Amino acid sequence: MEKNIIEVDNVSVMFNKSSEKVDNIKEYVIKLVKRELMFEEFWALKNISFNVTRGESIGFIGLNGSGKSTLLKTIAGVLKPAKGSIRVMGTVAPMIELGAGFDLDLSARENVYLNGAVLGYDRKSMEQRFEEIIDFAELWEFLDTPVKNFSSGMQARLGFAIATSTIPEILIVDEVLGVGDYKFQEKCQERIGKIIDSGATVLFVSHSIKQVKDICTRAIWINKGEMVMDGEVNEVCDRYMEM
Repeated sequence: MEKNIIEVDNVSVMFNKSSEKVDNIKEYVIKLVKRELMFEEFWALKNISFNVTRGESIGFIGLNGSGKSTLLKTIAGVLKPAKGSIRVMGTVAPMIELGAGFDLDLSARENVYLNGAVLGYDRKSMEQRFEEIIDFAELWEFLDTPVKNFSSGMQARLGFAIATSTIPEILIVDEVLGVGDYKFQEKCQERIGKIIDSGATVLFVSHSIKQVKDICTRAIWINKGEMVMDGEVNEVCDRYMEM
């Protein structure tokens, strides 16, 4: 078995940003067809390189807009780098947008199977985990209620319970513990701890430095798309807080 489970080699990600104001979609389409729409290149990530060994728990820190979420989406395969390459040698469970696979008109019960399918689980495996998922989410009273009537916290509880119903090789967590009440956050943190203890690799983004220190052993600091520091979690977080 290879020591590294993720290898990020000189990765850069670029977006096209419109350099002029367009008031409506019709005007946008007309300008686009006539090639009158001007774009500026925006490099969200610039020459990022690092390796992740199996079983590591790494926290990604930085200000809003620094590129943390873009990096995790690139590792998860949601985005493709403009330059460089990424090798991922394991199954990935991305918790980047909890409930992104929900149909809001369907009930919680129906969305368990739908969201499970989005994550690659078949119906039989979801049936085996169904009770444990609803127990963790604490949603038995709302099982047949349309998800559109759920609060954001209730949707987050259901999404987290489904995404962590099995232990993946790589767990990607992006600001998940910033939603829901404090009891739910503690419950999620405890479950992530158990996933780490099982030997899974965890990539974790949070603006809570305490959470990063509690969960991770290593931290990577990103600022304006560039890596500032990579090292032991307390050292990196303390340097970040001094900026």
